[in-house]
Amino acid sequence: MTTKPDKPVKTNAARLLDSLGIVYEVRAYEVDPDDLSAISVARKIGLPAEQVFKTLLTRANPLPGQRETPHFFAVIPGDMELDLKKLAQAAAVKKVELASLKEVEPLTGYVRGGVTVMAARTAFPAYADETIELHEVVSVSAGTRGTQLVLAPADYLRATGATLADLTKPMHVSRVSA
Repeated sequence: MTTKPDKPVKTNAARLLDSLGIVYEVRAYEVDPDDLSAISVARKIGLPAEQVFKTLLTRANPLPGQRETPHFFAVIPGDMELDLKKLAQAAAVKKVELASLKEVEPLTGYVRGGVTVMAARTAFPAYADETIELHEVVSVSAGTRGTQLVLAPADYLRATGATLADLTKPMHVSRVSA
């Protein structure tokens, strides 16, 4: 079952961009709760999957003496897979894993399919795949399912403070066709 987007809502991420004077475009799309993939979103908003960046919440194994588990955002192109070893290296930690779905909303304030670095409940460090700079514009979640923000990569990096790094590996074939 898909749901049709209503008039796009002004999200906290959009308000953040407004406050920074960053120009962006809002693109709404029909949400299919059974297919929240970036590849599907790309088709619906008319951009190549490599320009639709997905935001993943990850967590590192705490180092000795650390009380809290460090979390990080990883922002990668929709047609690629996160390489956890590369993220761990970029974040200077021993090991990184994807955060569990039950952690995502309480920590970020966003649901799966609507996660964005911008205006997240907790400002975790963000790492963006270095390929983000190859594009004139990129699309990221606006903080709610069914709404994407299209903006210049430099503006996204300025708004999020994300660190550029090589974070990806090719996606498994079974995931690309899904």
